[in-house]
Amino acid sequence: MNAVENQQFFSRSLLEWYLVHRRDLPWRRHRNPYYIWVSEIMLQQTRVETVKPYFQRFIEKFPTIEALADAPEDEVLKAWEGLGYYSRARNLQSAVREVKESYGGVVPDTKEEVSALKGVGPYTTGAILSIAYNKPVPAVDGNVMRVLSRYFLIEEDIMKVSTRVRMENLVSELFPEGHAGDFTQALMELGALVCTPKSPHCLTCPVMEHCAGRLEGKEESLPIKKKAKPPRPEARLAALIRGSGERAGQFLIRQRPETGLLARMWELPHVLSPEPAYAVSGGGAGADALEAALAAEAGLRLQPLHWLMEAEHTFSHIHWNMGVYVCELAPGLPGAAGAASRSAERSLPADYVWVDAHTWREYAFPNVFLRIISRYLEDSGA
Repeated sequence: MNAVENQQFFSRSLLEWYLVHRRDLPWRRHRNPYYIWVSEIMLQQTRVETVKPYFQRFIEKFPTIEALADAPEDEVLKAWEGLGYYSRARNLQSAVREVKESYGGVVPDTKEEVSALKGVGPYTTGAILSIAYNKPVPAVDGNVMRVLSRYFLIEEDIMKVSTRVRMENLVSELFPEGHAGDFTQALMELGALVCTPKSPHCLTCPVMEHCAGRLEGKEESLPIKKKAKPPRPEARLAALIRGSGERAGQFLIRQRPETGLLARMWELPHVLSPEPAYAVSGGGAGADALEAALAAEAGLRLQPLHWLMEAEHTFSHIHWNMGVYVCELAPGLPGAAGAASRSAERSLPADYVWVDAHTWREYAFPNVFLRIISRYLEDSGA
């Protein structure tokens, strides 16, 4: 079998398999480019089963380009809460606003226009154009690179731009006439269900007969991928500051700055720690450090009460190891026992807000704080 016949076998066999075995996913029930766009942004670095309910709720809340473009950012972040990588949601809304203003609310159908939208890279461009508009534009993600590396025995580092370009050119040659959308999804589906990262299911693979990686016994060592730099460890101390007196049943949250990591998201007050959480768990040293840091940073005078938990969260470049203490405000501050009336609220920093077991759900939090608050409320019986 020559190279052209091999490519034809691969494309034909893969497409036939997909049309029989494809999963029923909510974004596959439409050719709406907006829906496909939303799903592809959500699916970046997130499992399909996790995305399904988020996608359905998001589309119900923002069913059109105009609805998402006109929504307050806080509502969008709240709908995205739990998916992580919140810059994706912000970029999506910015790009959707551009589509509303420049293209009359219709997602453009050219590579030049789509790729110029904020947050839309080569993969998302290819996914929108091929799946929604059935145009032969390659969408090469991790699943696709794994499939191609194994089948065509490509022993090059997939983290290199040159390797990605080679694979995009290869996919352009593989597209079956008139079936760009189905073929793009077939490549993704094979990588997700059969040609998995570990222990690939070669015996059920529709193209196993001519898979060069399998024939060479290299199916589990491909693709070649240079290890990324591990995220930097960062120890932190957090305060769940509960109210007392007229603020009993409430606790303090704060909003992050307008820009930077987790911009405008809500969180519990937290500070850098001189030691990791496991080293300070329940100890006075951690409580003292937290008290001193928040006094200096936000003017809050705390009375640490007891240790709550240790929590971890990994970003692409930082790994938080966080120790959490339940605290109260020192007497005299609003929300503390024996404090002055609510007219004294102005003494709290402007970005701090009191919430309770019900109202905190109105704010968008990163996952780590969702876990901490849920644990606190469960322990307190709220």
